[in-house]
Amino acid sequence: MTVEIGRPRDQRIDAAVLAATVELLGETGYAGLSVDAIARRAGTSKPAIYRRWPSKAHLVHEAVFPLGEATELPDTGSVTGDVREMVRRTLAVLTTPAARAALPGIVGEAAADPTLHAALLERFEHLLSRGLTDWLHRAAARGEVRPGVTAADLLDAIAGIVFLALITHADTLDDAWVDRTAELITRGISA
Repeated sequence: MTVEIGRPRDQRIDAAVLAATVELLGETGYAGLSVDAIARRAGTSKPAIYRRWPSKAHLVHEAVFPLGEATELPDTGSVTGDVREMVRRTLAVLTTPAARAALPGIVGEAAADPTLHAALLERFEHLLSRGLTDWLHRAAARGEVRPGVTAADLLDAIAGIVFLALITHADTLDDAWVDRTAELITRGISA
């Protein structure tokens, strides 16, 4: 039996803070974003925010990268189709106005603070253990993916290619680019 200590968190405050963060990122960018401004916009207090998130980076990370559809594994019936959908979803998440505003600041802070970096990656850790490893094992058992390809390898390939493409040529990231990228990654992991 789980015993809750103190009052339960008010989910309305969480939702208001996350929404305010996304809105303000679009208006001010990461560098201009303050917890004060988020609290005012959300109709709450700084202490209420800091009880929920230990830093601005943690808050922004959760607001910009919600653990929703993007972390659900696709099931298109083919490895190429699944990889294509993973690339498409990653691109969709990273090209929102909030993500574009947040990424430089989050990357900079995470690079300077290894504990922050680890904490932010931990939010997505369940994806590695919750299905992608099984997906790879099933694909390997069918002879479609090389044995030994890990979930971390595949996620690094997808996120790395998408992130670098956003930095170098964001204006050309269309469906044809998604198709080419998925084919490249699929060939790299294929048996």
